[in-house]
Amino acid sequence: MPKKRDLNDWLDRDTFAAWVFLAPALIFLSIFLFWPIAYLAYLSFTDGNLGKAGMEWVGLSNYSRLFGDPDFWQVIGNTIYFTIATVIPSLIIPLLLAVLLNRSIQFRALLRSAYFIPSITSIVAVGLGFRWLFQNDGPVNSLLIFSGFNAIDWLNSPVWAMPVLILLSSWKQLGFNMVVFLGGLQIIPQSRYEAAELDGADEVAKFWYITLPGLRPTLVFAAVTTAIFTLRSFEQVYVITNGGPLNSTNLLVYYIWQQAFNRFEFGYAAAAATVLLAITLVLVYVQLQAWRQD
Repeated sequence: MPKKRDLNDWLDRDTFAAWVFLAPALIFLSIFLFWPIAYLAYLSFTDGNLGKAGMEWVGLSNYSRLFGDPDFWQVIGNTIYFTIATVIPSLIIPLLLAVLLNRSIQFRALLRSAYFIPSITSIVAVGLGFRWLFQNDGPVNSLLIFSGFNAIDWLNSPVWAMPVLILLSSWKQLGFNMVVFLGGLQIIPQSRYEAAELDGADEVAKFWYITLPGLRPTLVFAAVTTAIFTLRSFEQVYVITNGGPLNSTNLLVYYIWQQAFNRFEFGYAAAAATVLLAITLVLVYVQLQAWRQD
């Protein structure tokens, strides 16, 4: 008679099979994710010369220089302002659109597709379009003059250049977040709304006490993903403002690119990139903690 396998033999066999199937993904992640992160951390403690033979260990010098650089703190301030000002409308407007398009209205499918188009549009092409719209003799200033207002030098103003980037980024994120909220609305039981109607609740009360609590995990996901999207913003700065005027639109990723590929200070750029990575990991941790509480 064949020998019967005990539970430990099956567990070992299943564990081995699991590792076999996971191996390709783990190898891929190790090569293209874990190793680059580890090398980035190592590079941030060196002077980061192009030639490996000339690379020297400098310890915390890059971080000391980074945190003592006024330009870096201005970039951090710009990035925080840009992120907050982009996340808020990128949550509110798509949420309202999702609630509206979740109902049986005319042309609902067409409107859903139209609002999603910005998410699949090249941000470089959109950036060129926005630069044309907001140039001194562009359509936006022409409309202002026609309406009786003075023209604004949008892209050369330390005050108005950043709102142009915020408008572009919010518009770009609109479709993705709208689809995410539509998905979240589908899992809220319809019986809750029916019970609220029997109790005499109006549309505002149903939205505040049923829709928003039901969308809490979705809101956290949309907020974190939008924040990460804005933190890694580079193309719109590169295409529209080049970080100007007076460094007022210089964001963290563009600052890292400047240090690495304009000044060739790869160690210093790696230190700034490590700070960006740390901020991103904190956002991911916040998202995971919020999901665990639900």
